Amino acid sequence: MTYRIDIVSDAICPWCWIGKRNLEGALAELGWQAELRYHPFQLNPDMPAEGVPRAEYRAAKFGSIERSRELDAQVTAAAAAAGLEFHLDRQARTPNTLAAHRLIQRAAAHGAQIAVKEAIFQAYFQDGEDIGDMAVLARIGRAHGVADAAEYLAGEQDTETVRATDAGFRQSGISGVPTFALERHVLFSGAMPAEQMAAAFRRGEAVLREKGLLGG
Repeated sequence: MTYRIDIVSDAICPWCWIGKRNLEGALAELGWQAELRYHPFQLNPDMPAEGVPRAEYRAAKFGSIERSRELDAQVTAAAAAAGLEFHLDRQARTPNTLAAHRLIQRAAAHGAQIAVKEAIFQAYFQDGEDIGDMAVLARIGRAHGVADAAEYLAGEQDTETVRATDAGFRQSGISGVPTFALERHVLFSGAMPAEQMAAAFRRGEAVLREKGLLGG
């Protein structure tokens, strides 16, 4: 049986990339076939379209640049434990992620959503690129089979859909990402280690089957 797993995440959430990698490990441990679908959530929905200098944003959010660096070190260590290499010192700006979410949704129509999601994460967390920059996003899209990425991003297609989807998740009570759902039933939020994630999916599967919400 192939399960559908929906993931609500943001492109600038470091825990979302860690959670993606841990999900891959969990699925390998479970031996499951899964259809993954990513959905938009903006941690900073009011971010200016051009983004803001990261140091300025982080100092305002956490009280000081020193505290920001402490948190960066913690998440970098967590990423390393998941097999990811973060270079947060390369990030100059905190971007608005609306366009990135639009591209991720566009990529789904080309069968490339997972690859584009991964590439956006790498561009931001590893390479320090501005993923609010249309040229950066268009290059990522083209590299993964979204041939019309530049033209698409230059327009407004799916903008309101992404905003409405984001708002819908907030109205349903989702306030943190990544959030994971099995067969359209929300199970948990957070980037727990792969073995814990696998256990959470096993429990969720058992509960849903007991309630008659899973076939097979």
